[in-house]
Amino acid sequence: MPRLPDTRTVAQARATVYTGAMSPRSRRPADAADPRVSESDAWAAAASASSPRAAVTVLLRERWEAARARAAQRLEYGLGGVEVAKLYAAAADDMLTSLWRFATEALYPAPNPTEAERLSLIAVGGYGRGVLAPFSDLDLLFLRPWKSIPRTEQVIEFMLYVLWDLGVKVGQSARSVDECLALAKADMTVRTALLEARPLAGDLALAEDFIARFRAFVVKSDPRPFIAAKLEERDARHQKAGAVRYRVEPNVKDGKGGLRDLNTLFWIARSLAPDSPLGARVMDDLLTSRERRTFEEAFDFLWRTRAHLHLLAGRAEEKLTFDLQPEVARRMGWRGRGDEPAVERFMRRYFLVARDVGGLTRAMSAKLEARQQKPTLSLSRLIPGRRRKLGVEGLIEDGGRLSVTGPEVFAAAPEKLLMLFRCADTHDLDLHPDAFSAVSRSLSLVTPSLRRDPEATRAFLDILAHGQRPYRVLTLMNETGLLGRFLPEWGRIVGQTQFNMYHAYTVDEHTLQAIGIINDIWRGKLKAEHPNASEIVHRIDDFEALMLAMMLHDVGKGGDRGQLEDGAIAARRACDRLGLDPRRIEFVVWLVRNHLALSDYAQKRDVSDPETVRAFTELVGDPERLRTLLILTVADIRAVGPGVWNGWKGQLIRDLYQRTEAAFRGETLHPVDPLDDYPELMRRGRAEGVVAEVLEADPTEAEGPSATRVAVAARDRPGLFADLAQA
Repeated sequence: MPRLPDTRTVAQARATVYTGAMSPRSRRPADAADPRVSESDAWAAAASASSPRAAVTVLLRERWEAARARAAQRLEYGLGGVEVAKLYAAAADDMLTSLWRFATEALYPAPNPTEAERLSLIAVGGYGRGVLAPFSDLDLLFLRPWKSIPRTEQVIEFMLYVLWDLGVKVGQSARSVDECLALAKADMTVRTALLEARPLAGDLALAEDFIARFRAFVVKSDPRPFIAAKLEERDARHQKAGAVRYRVEPNVKDGKGGLRDLNTLFWIARSLAPDSPLGARVMDDLLTSRERRTFEEAFDFLWRTRAHLHLLAGRAEEKLTFDLQPEVARRMGWRGRGDEPAVERFMRRYFLVARDVGGLTRAMSAKLEARQQKPTLSLSRLIPGRRRKLGVEGLIEDGGRLSVTGPEVFAAAPEKLLMLFRCADTHDLDLHPDAFSAVSRSLSLVTPSLRRDPEATRAFLDILAHGQRPYRVLTLMNETGLLGRFLPEWGRIVGQTQFNMYHAYTVDEHTLQAIGIINDIWRGKLKAEHPNASEIVHRIDDFEALMLAMMLHDVGKGGDRGQLEDGAIAARRACDRLGLDPRRIEFVVWLVRNHLALSDYAQKRDVSDPETVRAFTELVGDPERLRTLLILTVADIRAVGPGVWNGWKGQLIRDLYQRTEAAFRGETLHPVDPLDDYPELMRRGRAEGVVAEVLEADPTEAEGPSATRVAVAARDRPGLFADLAQA
């Protein structure tokens, strides 16, 4: 930016830019009247009004709301998300520079400002980057040379009151140049905001001097503490907004795979090259052209989603909740296809974008580590150049994580794509970003022949059924895209949502969590909550069949024939390709087709009725199926979401399991007497003088002829209602 004399302000130097955002003045004929004349008259009238603040608020509101309405209209017409965000920022620029002129020229003029009266208005944070969502905060810095003086305080106070009157949320600070630099050294949050500082109005020379000094400080600083702080901040934000990337009500701004994750990459790039616009020089160096394209597409999609979300909610809403998802999908142009509604197609696209954002973060981390600009975070990585062979040619341990000697490893032997992840599980190693990127770039090697390759299928089954941490490793495979390529049946449910309040996760994330729960049950980690299941799981003869059924149990969702039938067809196809023998294939197919049977019978029928038990026993057929179905059912319910599993469901499932197991042993089935089930409860009832009268239902009443009414008279006490309900 060229150096200008102190007498020239940012508002003067850039007036055409800011006013141009509001109307096409540059296209007016040469003899047209200057609109600034009428504007000046309006400002003069407002300044002489009995309440200048109220008068200028009215003037600004009309222009501000008109500019925002035009931005919203452009969004509705399909303009890209980033372009719309720039329009909202331009509207804010115009409003703020107009307000600045009024405050500093009409209300508190200083025609020949002293050194102490110099003042600049600077946009910082996301607004400094020149993008805004419809209801985002405006982050502003009022920059002064040193200590504050009365005029400075008057200008700032007046501007803030008008902004609040306009309903604008403002994040503001008023600091001297030295105060800003001192805080930037000590506070990484302040440093982040100042990385994107952009002069708006006021003394341009003051703003330029500060920005030049700040950038010089950043260039001289070690970037590693800043990068570490940003990554730690990201992790904390993920924990607060939801550590799982695939929650079905995601936070578009702060959630895993959201805009903040992309912003973090921007900030890291700016810290490495503060004088490069948007850190472009660093981004071009750290990401491939394909990754840059993915970055830009993700950024635009998320900005567009966020803008629609704000406008639909009428506030700065960042969580894409169930009630808002259908309308956001409609506004973004999504339509239903077959049995898949528009909202589910849109949300699937959202989660695929979130996955891409995770891949970009890993790719950029790999390059940063190669440059030694990202600090190592564990003791195992503090040994410089530590590389250990792991028994598979081309796979190495590099600084405490699993990596490859080069992408040619997979080109020469594609089965190592699967063996890599088995090795990660065997040695309990995280995946190095280089290896992650190498897998993502080698997906074209996953051909039909690889899907039937004995070494590849064995590696997959070892991870699934015999791995130490199958949830973690399969999640890595899923995020590289390998899992959906190797198992096409899985690929069709990646990112798939179920538009209801019952499921907390996407279909693929729900399934992976269920696999992790079975592993936890087998390892005794859930023994306190599921003592019976923790014992029964070790009596299952074919653990691989159980895990395959769990992996494939929901792949039929959204199918034309229904979830269960389409799931069974897909499971048969997958198991055949994996090389299972016909008997095991039939077992897996049966489990997939009947994976809801135990919960349906237990929760929707009377488990004390011998006919219910007899029908379920005939459906199951043998004790091995019963045991396997129990573990699958427990994991399936628990993985739906937090709090879905409860003691009532557990008791019903346990009762049906025990009665069915007894039937397999040949024990006679008898109706259950409620008095036998709760002798202690009934004894206490008699002791307390509880009187109960059974009234036969009148067929004409709403309950219907099969209903029974019970009238109870008892002395009140804590817990009485619960005990009656239990009985």
